[in-house]
Amino acid sequence: MNLEKIRLPLQLGTIILYLVVVTGCRRSGDVGRAAPEKASSWTLTMSAPIDHLDVVAREPMIVEHPDGTLFVSGYGAAFMSGKRTDEATLWKSRDGGATWTRVNVGTPEQGAAGNSDMDLSVAPDGTLYFANLVYDVKTNAGQQISLGVSKDAGATWKWTLLSKTRFDDRPWVKVAPDGTAHVIWNDGAGVCYAVSKDRGLTWTERERIHPKGGSSHLAVGPNGEIAARIVPGSAAGSKYDEGVDLIAVSTDRGLTWTKHEAPGYREWNNPSYFPVPRWIEPLAWDNGGALYSFWTNLKGIWLARSLDQGATWTTWRLRECPEIAYFPYLVARGRGELAATWFAGWTGTWHARVARIDVGEGEAPPRMVESAFFRPDSWQRPNPQWPNDPPPPDTAGEYLALTFLRKGGLAVVSPIQNMNEKRLGFSFWRVDESRGMPKPAK
Repeated sequence: MNLEKIRLPLQLGTIILYLVVVTGCRRSGDVGRAAPEKASSWTLTMSAPIDHLDVVAREPMIVEHPDGTLFVSGYGAAFMSGKRTDEATLWKSRDGGATWTRVNVGTPEQGAAGNSDMDLSVAPDGTLYFANLVYDVKTNAGQQISLGVSKDAGATWKWTLLSKTRFDDRPWVKVAPDGTAHVIWNDGAGVCYAVSKDRGLTWTERERIHPKGGSSHLAVGPNGEIAARIVPGSAAGSKYDEGVDLIAVSTDRGLTWTKHEAPGYREWNNPSYFPVPRWIEPLAWDNGGALYSFWTNLKGIWLARSLDQGATWTTWRLRECPEIAYFPYLVARGRGELAATWFAGWTGTWHARVARIDVGEGEAPPRMVESAFFRPDSWQRPNPQWPNDPPPPDTAGEYLALTFLRKGGLAVVSPIQNMNEKRLGFSFWRVDESRGMPKPAK
């Protein structure tokens, strides 16, 4: 679901700006931890961004190929030009993000169509999956979902039209350790699901995961478990199913699904951008089979963990009283190793954050360390009604994608959407962590 389909009124953020200045905030991650663990130094350092100027990469996604190549996808050519340019856009870097080149994914006539929501995933054998939505700005409705597959690190592509239904929206693609690929999307009449067991050569659409709600996120676990986040809004916000707030889990590779109420509380409203903007609510599995849910609300930033495929949850508030936080994203690796991003604040205080989160095996609250805040070079398009007014900051999408890098550290990608300075593209941010030795006990 694309934020620009229903414009987020950042100017209205002043209504709730008072929440930003609440004092006495503290992280909860050190509660219940041993003194030496509390005393150990843990920091995140962000490198200066590497900007790649081309077309804007709204809602970018990033993956690392087994050979070390980084791939970034985004959309924006059609959005910024005001034309219906169905151009699926992908870039790659073979030098750790220092330089980037456009990947030729084919033409719309060959099936490579996409001008809105998209997702990237890479299989253990290196097969790339690139899901794309075609959205019609004139009718404010999605039109089709296409899936591109490359078995040679982006050199050649095979495209499949998965759906061509009015109100198609928000596709996600993830790959299981055995190579089975899973895709979900929504069309205003529930969450659709398709699977491929032959590296994207053929796809089988199965029964809908749920007859209502939107496809908010998808995650695949170490043993092929699947989790789908289902939220009230769907069809680019034109449909709202009150009370739908679920996590659907399959332990038989998508044949059957068990649905659980999502942990925690959210201020769901129609439309879904007020009082806390929310479309995407990320899920992640770690290598031990723990499932994580990450979200924000007016009371803070929250993480929940389930050790029984979503049946029961342990919930922690990571920040007790932060500024307004929204559009979270989450990835996992190892056992209890998580990384997250989110936006916070409004026009005068707007910024983004990256965090590393460690979750122990017990119920002690996780330990979290945040980067210094940073501000992506992304702004609303100039309003022709007020051409002399500077544009306010804009997230240029719904989240900041990130990934753990194989050689250590994190990579984060943010859109560059700055029409005033004629800057369009994306920024690549490297984030490294360091941990000092615990201070000796006195």
